[in-house]
Amino acid sequence: MDVNLETDFLRVTEKAAIAAARTMGYGDRKHADKVAVEAMRAEMDTLDINGTIVIGEGERDKAPLLYTGEKVGRGKDGSSGMHEVDIAVDPLEGTNLCATGTNN
Repeated sequence: MDVNLETDFLRVTEKAAIAAARTMGYGDRKHADKVAVEAMRAEMDTLDINGTIVIGEGERDKAPLLYTGEKVGRGKDGSSGMHEVDIAVDPLEGTNLCATGTNN
């Protein structure tokens, strides 16, 4: 496979970070996680991939989630010609830190 998805996934990460940053310091960790998840999912759905979330993050802490087994990308409906990608994800690492505006 001769494809470079680095910049695409960098953009996915960036969208989630920007969305979460807008909630920083408001004290609502579930909302911070939710907007990061929504931004990440929306951006992944623009990529030319047939992606599968193989390690999700919501099951553990009952957060809004990208769940294990979820299909993402423009090829999630089984369209041929899309790159198959397995994805392990936690859209917002440090939800409490973001919610409280704490450093570290």
